[in-house]
Parts: sequence; C-alpha cells; structure tokens
Amino acid sequence: MAKNSKSYKNILVIEDNHAILDVITLILQSEAYKVSGLNKSANMMEHIHAFQPDLMILDIMLPDADGRELLSQIRTNEKTAIIPVLMISAKYTAQNIQHGPHKPNGFLAKPFDIDDLLDKIEGILAGKTY
Repeated sequence: MAKNSKSYKNILVIEDNHAILDVITLILQSEAYKVSGLNKSANMMEHIHAFQPDLMILDIMLPDADGRELLSQIRTNEKTAIIPVLMISAKYTAQNIQHGPHKPNGFLAKPFDIDDLLDKIEGILAGKTY
C-alpha cells in the first residue's frame, strides 16, 4: 500500500510511445496515483482543465508538437501556470536541452530507471526542482 502522502494525486502523462505510456501508467497506478495519458498534444489544454493534474509528465518529441512549446503554453496560461511539469526525452539530455524562457520542474532522460522516475515525481510534488 502506498504512503498516504501520495494517494490520489492526479498525474497527466503526454507520451507518444504507447509502450512507455503504458509502463509509466502502470507504475504510477501501482503507487496510488490517478493517471491519465495522452499520446499527442491535441486537446491538451481541455484535458488539463478536465483532469486537473497535480503534475504533468511531458515528452519533448511528440508527433504533433514540441514539448517545449507545450510547456510554454502551460506556463503562460494563468489557470495552468502552477502545474509542475517533469519533461522526458530520448533525444535530449539535461545538458543539451534548450527550454527557452519557461523551465520545467524536472527533466529525465529516456530510458530512465523506475526509481528515478518515482523519486523525481515525489520530489516535484513536494516542491523540489531538478
């Protein structure tokens, strides 16, 4: 049974690779998070407003958008600006990613270790930045 501090937090995952999306969803659900997944950015803002995520996991390379541009949309909308975002990418690393004016709360390179993912999520939900 997961710790009470994690129970029922909503996490929205935007990842185009179905296998990765499924694995992240299963891991987070096993840790008592409520998870919603999208495999593209279409209708992202409507989904955010409906699901009310406590945290978002956002892939940078999506088939219909650049995750860094989506991060800018999130950060410049007053209703979504405070949502913590963990960005993930197979192409970029923490050293070579260019975020522009808007920074995520954390970054994780793919492939990632499950424990690293969970540690970053718990840290970000506790107010840390990575």
